[in-house]
Amino acid sequence: MRCAIVGAGGHGRVVLDAVQQAGQHEIAGFVDSNPALSGRRVDGLPVLGTLKDLPRLAGEHHIVGAIVAIGDNGVRREYARRIHNLGIELVQAVHPSAHIASNATLGENVVVAAGALVSAHCQIGDSVILNTGCIVDHESMIGCGAHVCPGARLAGRVVVNSGAFIGIGATVIQNVRIGCEAIVGAGAVVIRDVEPMTTVVGVPATPIRNVSHVESFGAWLLPELTRAAAHVPRRSSQRK
Repeated sequence: MRCAIVGAGGHGRVVLDAVQQAGQHEIAGFVDSNPALSGRRVDGLPVLGTLKDLPRLAGEHHIVGAIVAIGDNGVRREYARRIHNLGIELVQAVHPSAHIASNATLGENVVVAAGALVSAHCQIGDSVILNTGCIVDHESMIGCGAHVCPGARLAGRVVVNSGAFIGIGATVIQNVRIGCEAIVGAGAVVIRDVEPMTTVVGVPATPIRNVSHVESFGAWLLPELTRAAAHVPRRSSQRK
């Protein structure tokens, strides 16, 4: 399948390497929200244009698939929604050194980086990043748009809800739930459930921040979209 990688930054280069190592798809080039990058080359491939150019680029370059290579959870989900609405298939990037159990399931637009381990009967939702060397043990569930960072370790039957972020080297013991949009800090050890939209750090992990005001929800949920509004036009009906 001839595909584009959406996002020409560091994570985009990781995704390109995974796809090329696996021989999964032919990559036509990158698409990036920064118009200043258009025409440049990243690891030998061109930045073809911006996301708004994708309908035209798909025809010109025979692009039928795409994967969103953006670390920010909210932006990644929003871009995936837009690409899906264009009728372009969202594909996976799975590095050949990753190990995925035969009975695990992966959604669309999922990145599984080098050395990651996904054990038996895990369910990985759409637009998830399982980053370098992370471990997701048996019967765990990772919700849409979550990011499990390099070296993080999730024990069995862990539930990571939509949009949550598990920091580098964090550990989550068995049967724990990480709430929607929660953040687990780097190196934290989580021994009890984490409430939605809460940041926990330390050993054992304890909360340092949560969002309780309704008016703060939009900025917390999609902070990168808020900061990059000039480059990412949003519909007036954007959910708050």
